[in-house]
Amino acid sequence: MSLKMLMLGAVVFTFSSGAMSQETLKIITWKGYALKPIVTAFEKETGIKVKVTYSNNEEMIAKLRATRGAGFDLAQPSQDRIAFVQKKYKIYQAIDFTKVDTNLLIDSMVAAVKKNTEVNGKSYGVPHVYGTTGLIINKKEAPEANDWSDLWNPKYAGKISYRLKRPILIGAAFSMGEDPFALYGDKKAYKALIDRVEEKLIASKGLVKNYWTSGDTQVEIIKSGDANVGTGWDAKGWAMHKINADIDLVEPKRGALGWIDTFAIPAKAKNVSAAYKWINFISRPENAALITNSEKYGTASKDTSKYLEASIKADFERSFSPADIDNIKWHPPVPQGFDKIESKALDRIKAAN
Repeated sequence: MSLKMLMLGAVVFTFSSGAMSQETLKIITWKGYALKPIVTAFEKETGIKVKVTYSNNEEMIAKLRATRGAGFDLAQPSQDRIAFVQKKYKIYQAIDFTKVDTNLLIDSMVAAVKKNTEVNGKSYGVPHVYGTTGLIINKKEAPEANDWSDLWNPKYAGKISYRLKRPILIGAAFSMGEDPFALYGDKKAYKALIDRVEEKLIASKGLVKNYWTSGDTQVEIIKSGDANVGTGWDAKGWAMHKINADIDLVEPKRGALGWIDTFAIPAKAKNVSAAYKWINFISRPENAALITNSEKYGTASKDTSKYLEASIKADFERSFSPADIDNIKWHPPVPQGFDKIESKALDRIKAAN
């Protein structure tokens, strides 16, 4: 350790420069994930100073690529944005799960993230925050609607609305008894499945009121009664429920589609020990619940319900049983070229008469 010396007359004072510095944890994350009360509590408990940089997937990848994994001790990319990047650029280090208190986390989410971030037998992510795409149903008008297949059910003709994007292809495939993610290693088989989905959605196009294109149009079509069965994000469904109790988020019986943002440790992190301390600290239910109360996202932490605000707790309990959570289909990384298969199918569905 280096020493600085200060001489005043005949007296020599020596002191350590290290004693004057403070241990620091540098995090690059999304807004809302490193809330001030959590940061303050962590700093008080550990004595570690937290420095937060707000970002998104693209910026995280760009910054870590530019430094070859340096500059931050912890990052929070989405789980489907890790494996491909790691294979190509090696900007993360494998997670040491002996240092992660997985007892705090939902087992199915841990398993999904381990699988979807795996490279050469090692996993690079720990689950943190999640959200889903499911159904938004007017239960008074369509009380039996509960699966993706209701989006082409003649019973709801003229009262169906969904977003003509990738999730409708994936949800439709699951509703047909297929597992599209299981075909990510077989491009030919995946295209054949998407072709069948395309045929189904073109054949049922006459049942659809419209394709919504934004959150605002999604809300308006359901609120107005123009559609009673639609797709949507969980927070939008819950917001509509507060306006009209007949409308609510419904998790499809074949499984909602979900995204997970993770904890990942950059390859050249300087304070790996502090990164694991943060992961375990923020995974405690009382801390994780602060994020859900603030941002309305679910977290991978167990036992958060008793710390949630009453209305938010009610939303999750209405829509997500433990079985529903375990049944969520988490988006894995999309193999190269598969997006072109999907985009061409979507274009043909949109253009079909």
